[in-house]
Amino acid sequence: MQKPQIAVLFGGCSTEYEVSLQSAAAVLTHWDSARFAALPVGITREGAWLRYTGPAARIADGSWQQSGMCRPCLISPDRTRRELIEFAPSLTRRTLDAAFPVLHGKNGEDGTVQGLLELAGLPVIGCGTLASALCMDKDRAHKLAAQAGVRVPRSVAFSRGEDFAAIAAAAEAIGYPLFVKPVRSGSSLGVSRAAGPEALRHAVDEAARHDDTILLEEAVTGFEVGCAVLGNEVLTVGAVDEIELAGGYFDYHEKYTLETAAIHCPARVPRGTAEMIRRTAARLYRVMGCRGFARVDLFLTPQGEAVFHEINTIPGLTVHSRYPAMMKAAGIPFGELLARLIGLGLEGA
Repeated sequence: MQKPQIAVLFGGCSTEYEVSLQSAAAVLTHWDSARFAALPVGITREGAWLRYTGPAARIADGSWQQSGMCRPCLISPDRTRRELIEFAPSLTRRTLDAAFPVLHGKNGEDGTVQGLLELAGLPVIGCGTLASALCMDKDRAHKLAAQAGVRVPRSVAFSRGEDFAAIAAAAEAIGYPLFVKPVRSGSSLGVSRAAGPEALRHAVDEAARHDDTILLEEAVTGFEVGCAVLGNEVLTVGAVDEIELAGGYFDYHEKYTLETAAIHCPARVPRGTAEMIRRTAARLYRVMGCRGFARVDLFLTPQGEAVFHEINTIPGLTVHSRYPAMMKAAGIPFGELLARLIGLGLEGA
């Protein structure tokens, strides 16, 4: 039998373009080519779709577009065909069995690409359109988590350009310090910690650069923990990890350099606390309608209470990323993890 043909999407019109390249290079390097055929498709910053036939190393170093190994392409929206169409040097049609979006942030992790794939009748490796859109929207995800009985930070959302006096009044009601965030963004881009009123306007302007809605959010006392979840109907929950900060918060720079921060996996918490975190993560995964895989992030208070932070429906997938590390600690190495993800995406196809 022919191996399943999987389009692996990377890059994208997103501020997290570079992060996607690192994840995709790791995925393709550890791909089980004996079981699945990978068809890498790069999306440029400008939005051009290119079938890439070169080595993963040129994705990792960002030179894939200059390699001479790219051809314009598109995924056909005709669900009766399920194919990748390449346009040079001649028109070529390649049958697809699924697509694996290894994309981060807007225009990739927010349901847009998932909607295109579902319209085309292609199974998606990972979460579908609704779960992706919900989890990217911090305000709506918090509301849904609260309805499920999970504590969430106090927060208020405002549209870009709304009266600053109203924003300032809401900030006073929440209390300083607080966080100001774009409602739809990843990797902490556009996020600021406002220690007092004097820092609020700059924080609001910075968040508004990344989205048309901003969120004022309570600074929860405690530290951040995460939990990897894998599965559709039956879930595998990975080990819990813990972010140790020397100061400040886990911003974009710290996430990708760990200059002063450290990640402990498994987390340095009592066994009963870790099990509570894992149960909460599984519940939130179900509530948001996630499938395939996702990383659930929470705050753990000094009183041992889990507070919802966010769900990443396409977490980082390098060998050093948190999601693979949590699954490795649970006994699932990276190569096997990728094979399981693909199998979950193909279920029912």
